[in-house]
Amino acid sequence: MEREINGKILTIPEHIAIIMDGNGRWAKKRLMPRSYGHVQGSKVVEKIIRSAGELGVKYLTVYAFSTENWKRPEEEVNTLMKLLNNYLEDCIKKCNKNNMRVKVIGEIHRLSPELQKKIIELEEASKQNDGIQFTMALNYGSRDEMVRAMRKMTSDVKAGTLKEEDISEETFERYLDTAGMPDPDLMIRTSGEERLSNFMMWQLAYTEFYFTDVLWPDFNKAELIKAIEYFNGRDRRFGAV
Repeated sequence: MEREINGKILTIPEHIAIIMDGNGRWAKKRLMPRSYGHVQGSKVVEKIIRSAGELGVKYLTVYAFSTENWKRPEEEVNTLMKLLNNYLEDCIKKCNKNNMRVKVIGEIHRLSPELQKKIIELEEASKQNDGIQFTMALNYGSRDEMVRAMRKMTSDVKAGTLKEEDISEETFERYLDTAGMPDPDLMIRTSGEERLSNFMMWQLAYTEFYFTDVLWPDFNKAELIKAIEYFNGRDRRFGAV
């Protein structure tokens, strides 16, 4: 899909994935606790969903809480859980209004029963919407995802519903949390860090990476457009040359 943006004709990535990094550093620069940074960062998510939809992005996936985040201080984890709870409540109210379909990937069974219930309600409430698909990675880790996928495949082989000789890349993808979704065309990571941090490692095999020093609470539509402009400057070829 092409759109004219700021006088330029740009190809809009179908699927953008974002590692939202820098909330803590943003707060520290302002002599505030890390929790304040997370609160401000959560407000940016809604704005970026809206901006991505306006630009014509069909899928937006964000890394909201990783399997490694449980190792953070208890107070910070509790703050993140409260923010997730509030966000899910708000999202249930807004998803139909905004024609947004919501999906959650990750091992949600470690989350509280209350959060699990809201996730199920949100996915059910928004499943008929045909606007932007917003995917949240909650208690997600790519290695964990692939291990869970292999366990399911092994179980199906033992049960006789899957033949070992029929296992292919396409078969494996059907067992991943992202089954049915296109792989991201563009991955954005804020705050200047340049690593994947166990995020969608299978799905990002041929994705263009955009790293910016902007901290997540300062990320906005203009910064999103910069990332899309970068994407348009890449020579999209698959495989090594």
